[in-house]
Amino acid sequence: MSLAVLYSRALSGIQAPLVTVETHIANGLPSFTIVGLPDTEVKESKDRVRAALQNAQFKIPAQRITVNLAPADLPKESGRFDLPIALGILAATGQIPKDKLDQYEWAGELALTGELRPIHGALAMTYNASQSGRSFVLPQQNAAEAALVKKATIYAAKSLLQICAHLSEHEPLQIYKNLFEDNIGTSDSAYPDFDEVKGQTHAKRALEIAAAGGHSLLMIGPPGTGKSMLAGRFPGILPPMTEAEALESAAIQSLSHGSFNIENWKKRPFRSPHHTASGIALVGGGGHPRPGEISLAMHGVLFLDELAEFDRKVLEVLREPLESGKITISRAARQAEFPAQFQLIAAMNPCPCGYLGHPSGKCRCTPDQIARYRGRISGPLLDRIDMQIEVPTVPQQELMRQQTIGEKSSSIRQRVEKAHQLQLNRQGKTNSRLGVKEIDQFCALDNTSENLLKQAISRLNLSARAYHRILKVARTIADLAGIEKINNQHIAEAIQYRRLDKN
Repeated sequence: MSLAVLYSRALSGIQAPLVTVETHIANGLPSFTIVGLPDTEVKESKDRVRAALQNAQFKIPAQRITVNLAPADLPKESGRFDLPIALGILAATGQIPKDKLDQYEWAGELALTGELRPIHGALAMTYNASQSGRSFVLPQQNAAEAALVKKATIYAAKSLLQICAHLSEHEPLQIYKNLFEDNIGTSDSAYPDFDEVKGQTHAKRALEIAAAGGHSLLMIGPPGTGKSMLAGRFPGILPPMTEAEALESAAIQSLSHGSFNIENWKKRPFRSPHHTASGIALVGGGGHPRPGEISLAMHGVLFLDELAEFDRKVLEVLREPLESGKITISRAARQAEFPAQFQLIAAMNPCPCGYLGHPSGKCRCTPDQIARYRGRISGPLLDRIDMQIEVPTVPQQELMRQQTIGEKSSSIRQRVEKAHQLQLNRQGKTNSRLGVKEIDQFCALDNTSENLLKQAISRLNLSARAYHRILKVARTIADLAGIEKINNQHIAEAIQYRRLDKN
């Protein structure tokens, strides 16, 4: 009778709780049992492990094999436990030394040949493994993304035999390092440039304010006015990601069906789901909860084109994440929480046909049709969108101009970065994330500005939430101008960005 103990990781939301893999070999009829709340993929590990050990010329004991994945109340899924289970059998039967096993954490799916296949969630597991002080051994294909965790010690392997040779000290594995680490995520050409957009000075100004303060924005205008074009260029003027933001964003993307693409390191994500997307597609879910679009857009942009064409119930799921910056998915068997600090940029037509206010005058929508169309977006959701602007048709002479004279994204980004850094130095967060007490502290008004805002509240019948959002947008406008105190010009401009409150 013998026992071997190894360590691995499960996934619960963005967290990766420790799993102790205990392998026990005892006398009795030959059997192979896995316990500890395994799902179907984990239960199938015994067949993959058995074939991999045989093809790697190891002996499988004709005894009773019991593998316990502790803690027993934590659900275990995916084939990442193949590797620690196989090593546990080899260590328990004395085919590999067991004295160094507790220095590592292990994850990897085994092919029947003994080769290692990639897993998802490698970045989240590596981050948690680095906090424990243990090294992490995983498949070669996951090594580049795992090595983004600076403090982690990574060993990459192609097969079970390579790992066994490492443990036996015949051919030790080398600590993995990203050779191109300094060259990734630094390109300025990741997004198209703002100077390609003709006209739309007002919309560009609104996007600059949204980028500087982290504000959400809704663009309303006829087809062909450049709403999608503007949104596609918006990530190019956002401030650069910090190391912590990049790591959190990459960890969430590594939890999706595909692993994180190393070329996207420190590039803000831009997610643009189709308007037929379901609520689960937006917020995440499933039997084993996976992140949805709002989490995959973490520290980046969620662009919802044709906003009014989304199902109303789908749009309503955005209300809580817009406020809290996180989403909790509850199922009968488990609960998972994903961060969702995304920046919402949305676009919609002004009416069902799309041509309300168009110079052609071809809109024939009745007031009732327009009201029903706009009513697809609830008041509480609109209230949570900081800025709402009109994007009118570009004049013909502007559109046909051969050379654009618009400002480049790099110039806009310089102003955005300066204002963003000003906010971090003052309050440690962007203006869009200010709480009520912080608004009172950092968005104080003089008498003239206060009277102007009182008139707007009375005339537009603004809610308390809209009032706070106007103050936060005004604070960002003042920051872009480098002015310490908010004045009436800043308040007046911020009120102009509440387009739908005027209807």
